[in-house]
Amino acid sequence: MKATNEKQENVKAESKKGAVKAKPDAARGLRDFFEDGLKDIFWAEHALTKALPKMAKNATSSKLISAFENHLKETEEHVVRLEKVFETLGIKAVGKKCDAMEGLLKEADGIMEETQIGVVRDAAIIAAAQKVEHYEIATYGTLHAYAITLGENKASTLLSKTLEEEKKADVTLTEIALSDINLEAAHADE
Repeated sequence: MKATNEKQENVKAESKKGAVKAKPDAARGLRDFFEDGLKDIFWAEHALTKALPKMAKNATSSKLISAFENHLKETEEHVVRLEKVFETLGIKAVGKKCDAMEGLLKEADGIMEETQIGVVRDAAIIAAAQKVEHYEIATYGTLHAYAITLGENKASTLLSKTLEEEKKADVTLTEIALSDINLEAAHADE
């Protein structure tokens, strides 16, 4: 009876003006959506292992280069940690293209093309990297909450650790920007 009522509610919701019709393989429950989110961030972390070295090569600040190199090591650990999350859930660790991360990384490439090498590009790369960090913080925070709700304590612990590292990376980028890069960039064309 409950399943029938849910189907009727879904049909009603989809018939509303402007409602998006769900794909046939759409998530039916929180667990499905949780697993889909893990696949998404798994793809994103793999993409970042390629993007961070590019950002480091385009930066000129030694502090910024060091921050990217350190975060690359963390990102590689995030991939390993996500593999452990998949393992605790008893599912295969596979990625699913993350449109958001792809867009953020394309934007980062565009930002680098639109700025001269030097302090202005450093400031721009920080902005692009912080957008990535904010996306990751939002994603890991949500996945952590889902893991708690689903009673997946091991997954919750692993996701929480990554969430804290992403927050720390964001703080580090802010500190680097405020220490001197933004001020120097503000006066670069004088």
